[in-house]
Amino acid sequence: MSYEIITALATFAFVSSITPGPNNLMLMASGANFGWRLTAPHMLGVGFGFVFMIFMIGLGLSQVFEVFPVSYTILKVFSIAFLLYLALKIATAAPLKETDDKPVGTPISFLQAAMFQWVNPKAWAMGLSAISAFTPHGSGINGVIMVALIFGVVNIPSINCWVFLGTQMRRFLNVPWKLRTFNVTAALLLLASLYPILIPH
Repeated sequence: MSYEIITALATFAFVSSITPGPNNLMLMASGANFGWRLTAPHMLGVGFGFVFMIFMIGLGLSQVFEVFPVSYTILKVFSIAFLLYLALKIATAAPLKETDDKPVGTPISFLQAAMFQWVNPKAWAMGLSAISAFTPHGSGINGVIMVALIFGVVNIPSINCWVFLGTQMRRFLNVPWKLRTFNVTAALLLLASLYPILIPH
């Protein structure tokens, strides 16, 4: 893989990873509600889950949509249902109490975050674009591994910015009604991210 391709891929990975989307909105909300330490498994689940997803797409999973078009419709239905569930979970999230040993709410786990990538429309768009545009012709599995690794190196620091943003907002959300307003707003923004899969192109 040439230096030019690596640079272009890293730029694409950074821009697509750090811009708003379901993952980043959920990480920001989790950071605000639970802090960085309890959100870390969620963040790592996003990063490693997405890298694995890119690898599987590169191995030929994207061809399933071409052979079985109905599978894309099924994916859209699961995406909508799961995003609705997550939006409800964010809107009704309860913050940690500093005097408690256990959290009142439950952050998204590593496995849940990793599994979410498979019903995340933005993750699919990023993965398909990365594999189709940046895998060198004839590079085989080595090219796929390089694309996945570069995305992983860039993705985790990028999404960590959203967790950090959420944790910094905690000091302004120390009143219950402010936190509830923030959570409802984050949930509505998450629902707005459904636009790409609800509106036909």
